[in-house]
Formats: sequence, C-alpha cells, structure tokens
Amino acid sequence: MVIHEYAGIITELEDRNCPHCGKLMGPWLPPGESGWGVILVCENNNCKYYLGSEDDIAHKREDSHLGCRYALDPANGYKPVNVLAVCPH
Repeated sequence: MVIHEYAGIITELEDRNCPHCGKLMGPWLPPGESGWGVILVCENNNCKYYLGSEDDIAHKREDSHLGCRYALDPANGYKPVNVLAVCPH
C-alpha cells in the first residue's frame, strides 16, 4: 500500500509496478486544474516507455523534448494515462 500525504490529506493507494520496466510506481499530485487527484507515476528515468516516448508525440516542434511517463489513475479504476514530461536528449 502506498500512502501519500499532501496538505493534511492522506491517500492510500494500491502498490502497482510499471508494466514496462517493473519498478514500483510513486504517488504524484498533479496541479488542481488537471482534474486528477493523486495518481501513480513511473519515475524510472530508464523506463523504455519514457525513453521511447519522445518520438511518439506528433505535431510538436523539432526542438521540443516532450515525452510521456506511464501513469495510472486510481480514481478511474487504475486505468493508464500519459503524463507529459521532458525527456533526456
């Protein structure tokens, strides 16, 4: 069980491993305007999902290094979501 505390609010989440690298995913609270509560994000900088994601985003500037991290939304039955991230270049 992952326990996340932010601003006095405690959230308990199931332990989940990234299906792409096997690492334990960590809790993250996105900005309020995202509409999400606490989500689980793969924070492994060597995850092949993250490393390969820079080439998967269409219609971005050539000098952009945006990619995605694998994430799960507990409020939506732990369905996968993409979280934009800056990829190494």
